[in-house]
Amino acid sequence: MLPAPCAGCGADRGQLCPGCRRILATARPTPSAALPWAHAAAPYDGPVRRLLLAHKERGALRLAGPLGEALARAVRSTLGPDTGQVPLLLVPVPSARAAVRARGHDPTLRLAEAAARTLRREGLDARAAPLLRHTRPVADQAGLPAAERRRNLHGALTVRPLGHRPPALRPVLVDDLVTTGASLAEAARALSAVGLPPRAAATVAAAGADRPAGAGGPGGQPG
Repeated sequence: MLPAPCAGCGADRGQLCPGCRRILATARPTPSAALPWAHAAAPYDGPVRRLLLAHKERGALRLAGPLGEALARAVRSTLGPDTGQVPLLLVPVPSARAAVRARGHDPTLRLAEAAARTLRREGLDARAAPLLRHTRPVADQAGLPAAERRRNLHGALTVRPLGHRPPALRPVLVDDLVTTGASLAEAARALSAVGLPPRAAATVAAAGADRPAGAGGPGGQPG
């Protein structure tokens, strides 16, 4: 059996070659141009883009581990130097149910769980929970400009029944990619509406995009 080519560069060194693994492991998280309160582990280009697409669209599930480690670094970047002892709740931005059925898995939830495992190994109290769900169908965001993305998603998410929750909790929104920030902004609105404003957001990658007009902090305030 021939080894599977690297999903990042095509080299015949397994699903993730040492070079592409190094790119993921050494990328420095930075605030997104679309939403400054969202930190991304790497730019959405080259091997990182191909690795995310392989995991999301082609079922390369073994990539969830290294991609989750990159997401965990972006989460750590949002916390600053004082991580404290407050439990972290990683809340993935949900995919449409039809997309999950078509792919056969929920890629963002899988990455959130992998990131939470990494953070726990580093001594943080972290877990992932799919708190958000769609209230109505939304159009495919691909190809939509920023303003139409925001209109498409406005009011589309709500929070599942929470049940018991710790009195102190730090929700952090997570996603695989931030482009215009429309999905993260709608997710932040939904969480804030039930008294769980996220402290920040973290993604594996950020695509080049202008900041949406009126984009604010994770609680919906300008900033």
